[in-house]
Amino acid sequence: MTAPAILFEDGEALVIDKPAGLAVERPRKGGRSLEDHVEALKLGFQRAPVPVHRIDTDTSGCLLLARNPKALKRFNLAFAERKVEKRYLGVLDGVPSGTEGTIELALAKISSAEKGWRMIAAKKGKPAITHWRLIEERDGRTLIEFRPETGRTHQIRIHALAGLGAPLLGDPVYGAGRGAARTTLHAAELTVPREGKPPIAATAPLPADFAALGFADGQG
Repeated sequence: MTAPAILFEDGEALVIDKPAGLAVERPRKGGRSLEDHVEALKLGFQRAPVPVHRIDTDTSGCLLLARNPKALKRFNLAFAERKVEKRYLGVLDGVPSGTEGTIELALAKISSAEKGWRMIAAKKGKPAITHWRLIEERDGRTLIEFRPETGRTHQIRIHALAGLGAPLLGDPVYGAGRGAARTTLHAAELTVPREGKPPIAATAPLPADFAALGFADGQG
C-alpha cells in the first residue's frame, strides 16, 4: 500500500495529499485509514506524525500532520483562531445563480434511525461562513472554489446544497450520490502561519477524477 504523497515537510510538520477513500481515523466498521501509513510517514523521526484536523474520507487533498506535541498545540490554536487559509475545489451538480459570494448559514447536527446523522442549516446552529467563486461551467455542472472561514463538519457540502442550491456531485448524503464515484471535494491549498518561521504552504494537484469530468483548476 503506497503512502500518500508528501506536499510539505519540515521538522515540525508534514502536509500530505490524502487520497479519496482514505479515512483519517479508523472507521468503526474497519477499512483503510491513515493509521496504515504512519510508520512510513515517520521519515526517520521517532514519533509518528499526528493529524491536526479532519477531512472527510471522500475528500482528497491537503491534510496537515504535526510531528511533535508542541507543534500540534500551536497548529490546533491556529485553526481555532481561524488563522489557517484553506482553499477547496468542488464540482457542483448544477449551476448556481451568480459567480461569487459568501454563504453564512449556521449548521446543526441531526440524527434519525432511518438516515443516521447529518448536518442541516439551522438558525440555532453554530456559525459557519464559506466564500465561493465559480471557476468553470460544463454540461450543467460547475467547478467551484470554496474558501471556508470556519471549519464545521460537512460545512462545504451543506453550504453547497443550502447556499448554492445544488449538492456536490456524487454526494450520497446531501445529494443523490450520482455522477461520480465519490463526493467531489478536494482540499487544494493549505497555508498555516507560524511565528518566527515561514508559513506552512502546500498545494495538492487536481485529482484525476476532476480532470476526467473536463475541469481544470483556474487559480487566481
